[in-house]
Amino acid sequence: MIKAKKLRKGQKIGIVAPASPVFEKEKIDIGVKILKEHGYDVVLGNSCFEKYGFIAGKDKIRAKDINDFFKNDEIDAIVCLRGGYGSIRILEMIDYNIIKDNPKIFCGYSDITALHLAIYKNTNLVTFHGPMISDISQGDEFTIKSFINCLSGKIKDESYSLKVLKGGNIEGRIFGGNLSIICSLIGTPYENNFKDKILFIEDIGEEPYRVDRMLQQLRLCGTFKNVKAIILGQFTDCSPKHEEKSLSFNQVIEDFFSNIKKPIYCGLLAGHDKNKITIPLNVNVKIIDGELYFNEEGVV
Repeated sequence: MIKAKKLRKGQKIGIVAPASPVFEKEKIDIGVKILKEHGYDVVLGNSCFEKYGFIAGKDKIRAKDINDFFKNDEIDAIVCLRGGYGSIRILEMIDYNIIKDNPKIFCGYSDITALHLAIYKNTNLVTFHGPMISDISQGDEFTIKSFINCLSGKIKDESYSLKVLKGGNIEGRIFGGNLSIICSLIGTPYENNFKDKILFIEDIGEEPYRVDRMLQQLRLCGTFKNVKAIILGQFTDCSPKHEEKSLSFNQVIEDFFSNIKKPIYCGLLAGHDKNKITIPLNVNVKIIDGELYFNEEGVV
């Protein structure tokens, strides 16, 4: 496992847009301003200014920003502009040897899960499931504090409350992200092996039947047989449009996980809600009496 160096005040954060663009320029300006107010220099990649339908510029532009920023000695951390869609289109264009030779903080979530999985599969680099510029621009103090503390190497003293659905105390490496993106990479060279991991999942805007379908897909792939435990993060706007014709999201979760004989928790502040923590992926954690503790930092 490879870890990047911790982020310090005065260092430079590069912003890239691997997926969809931010159409409201003021959101970019506000997010950059907030990072600068916290003591960091900020550089925007070319992809941050590009728009090509539902993606932030042509694939080559978005991939080049990532490769260039990892190669650039003046960039100390890389934070994504937003999620949306598009990361899967550039996985084959990323130079993973550059990343392995120049380990840096890489942070994002949602569609960026594709890059987290691909980067870890090819480099063993710890990346970060956390806010992007579109989130930072909202100015949520809890989210920004967790982001800075995590990237600065100050999370071992923090704990986060979870609800225990099944099982008890557990220890292992936490990994995962967006449920639909994890499923989309099954059968590709970027599919990850979650054996002995604590798998956390989150999503947004998925009808309960679609959540059930994706969970069934992971079950049929044997994922839930191999993990140590499962944590449910934020499933935002996943209520059915027509309640009289659907199971509720909670019913889907209750029905599905009643047959999974693993420790199961929910309530992790990770996903698309306003308040979210930053999680270093693949670091060792423990869960004791419903409290999540990080046994190690994600940076050195």
